[in-house]
Amino acid sequence: MLTYPEPDPLLFSIGALKIHWYGFMYLASLTAGWLLARWRARHNSALGWKPSDLDDLLFYVALGVVAGARIGYILFYDFPTLLEDPLRILRIWEGGMSFHGGLLGVILAVWLYARKHGRPLFSITDFIAPLVPIGLFAGRVANFINAELWGAPTDLPIGMQVRCSLSANAQALCDRVGTSADGVMSLPVHPSQLYEAALEGVVLFLILWFYSAKPRPMMAVSGLFLLGYGVFRFAIEFIRMPDAHLEYLAGEWFTMGMLLTLPMILVGLLMLALAYRRRDEHAAVS
Repeated sequence: MLTYPEPDPLLFSIGALKIHWYGFMYLASLTAGWLLARWRARHNSALGWKPSDLDDLLFYVALGVVAGARIGYILFYDFPTLLEDPLRILRIWEGGMSFHGGLLGVILAVWLYARKHGRPLFSITDFIAPLVPIGLFAGRVANFINAELWGAPTDLPIGMQVRCSLSANAQALCDRVGTSADGVMSLPVHPSQLYEAALEGVVLFLILWFYSAKPRPMMAVSGLFLLGYGVFRFAIEFIRMPDAHLEYLAGEWFTMGMLLTLPMILVGLLMLALAYRRRDEHAAVS
């Protein structure tokens, strides 16, 4: 059994200005993705990107991911609160961001960028798909630092115990799994944020980076991203506790995360099939 190391969610403060790890991770992952995109554009001219083209794209993506993640969380996970307090959607500092909402926001932003610059939509999504896991990794590490989005109780050695008085998130977790006499959780839980950082971040990045290093039919890299993320997220949902106000949607195992992820798996498979079918048809005609 492991003990939660209790990192400080506050990165640093200067007077009234407070910078939290969660916000810093958004900025750091966008910057890292932008730099890596510029490097790839410089070293592979066949992709058709100039490094300067990516500056405008970064603005679109940043706006899409932040707005989409916030709106998606409210609509998918906290809609009743929106009806009671519509201004909650603007109070980002209160927490609540959704990957699926962020993904939809980025797709919309990239579509607008594609229209403005006259580029095929999937040529852009294929280019940025290998960079998205950087943000996924950073976001899950931030979730771990904030002591939120834990997995279910476990008796495995990798299970982690959290001191209940650490934070509101830790107390909420203890309320769900129980509190022992020494003020920690009665049962250790899976550090599912770290599992997701490893799979959706590191592993998915490596898969997409090396897969996209060779020419692929348009839409294939985007399809592989949707499929890879969908499979990893769906699998981890089996050991990740659902949001307390939602609980399980069906059968004491099916979660909102699974419901939102299933379409990604199906669309990813469809996109891969269409991409290679079109390539084969084009080769046959040629």
